[in-house]
Amino acid sequence: MAALPIERLHHFITFGAYDYFLRFVGFVFGDKARRLVLSIERCCCDRSNPFLQVIYLAIIGATYYYIVKSSFRYIPGYYLGEVHKYTSLLAVGIGIVLFLLTSFSDPGTVKAGNVSEYLLAYPYDNIIYTEKECSTCKIPKPARSKHCSICNRCVARFDHHCGWMNNCIGEKNTRYFLAFLLWHCLLCVYGAIALALIIAGRFKELRIAYILTVYYGVENSFSSLTPHVAQWLLNSYNTQFLLMVFLVIVSLMLAGFFGYHANLCLSNTTTNETFKWEDYISWQKKLNEARASAAALKASISGMSSEAKRPESKFKSFFRRSPLEDTQVVAKENKYDKGFFRNVFEVIFPLSTRSSFLHTKSKPS
Repeated sequence: MAALPIERLHHFITFGAYDYFLRFVGFVFGDKARRLVLSIERCCCDRSNPFLQVIYLAIIGATYYYIVKSSFRYIPGYYLGEVHKYTSLLAVGIGIVLFLLTSFSDPGTVKAGNVSEYLLAYPYDNIIYTEKECSTCKIPKPARSKHCSICNRCVARFDHHCGWMNNCIGEKNTRYFLAFLLWHCLLCVYGAIALALIIAGRFKELRIAYILTVYYGVENSFSSLTPHVAQWLLNSYNTQFLLMVFLVIVSLMLAGFFGYHANLCLSNTTTNETFKWEDYISWQKKLNEARASAAALKASISGMSSEAKRPESKFKSFFRRSPLEDTQVVAKENKYDKGFFRNVFEVIFPLSTRSSFLHTKSKPS
């Protein structure tokens, strides 16, 4: 089975869009600007540093500051009660706590002391994972693990290294990472709706529609009022409007990333395994096509050497199936998919945190 469409979309967003962005920068600003972007990327994504963590804190801090400065004076208002001053602060605080949990929690480091337990917890499927040793850590490499060159450690059930967290996303902190994405998506939606209600409340309190129709003679219809209301909005509440648009855009991006990772968790797959399966399926398809071509060539040669065989009519040869059409379909056999509920349970309660894992002893050889 081919990769899921959402996985292909994520692959395009991650690599395809970035490639087009580099081309755009090179075309508009020149090759020096392109090299500068690449050097920034290497600094942020190819080595361990807190740069993107600081950027995250700056974004969430600045956004909340401008919302407080521009909009809190209208709370309580026509649609919002004063409680939202405190619930918004609590929501932002929870978001930062989830960020810190994801950033500084152990993703599931595989060490000499726990490698035997991980080897039993995650058996090899002998398809995309086979028994081998980590060339850096010099310990057996459990299935689903990967050595992160940035963190310089092996991580169990490795998903990816996240520059925003300056940490790997693995077996133990995938739950925090998913909670972070979902909570920040809901936080942005909450902020956008609150700002919209503030603007709508001011529209109601100031009786803008009444003033426009009675004092300015504007027809009381949606098409007539819309341009005047838009002008009032951009003149008087442009900060709130821009913040609302920003929050909507960010919420859509976070919803897409959360949907992608939630879909992986429901099938007990990781981002790393997605690319491994793509490579494996592509290689198997090429191998099957090569075998089919060899078989077809062999049959063609044997048919030519047979003198007794009557030549095939052009009509039959036209409708004859190509041997390549009969190649075996390569299926994705995920050994680690245990069903919807068990997959979710494994993410929320990782194997290494359970008492059965902690008391597991490796069998003597």
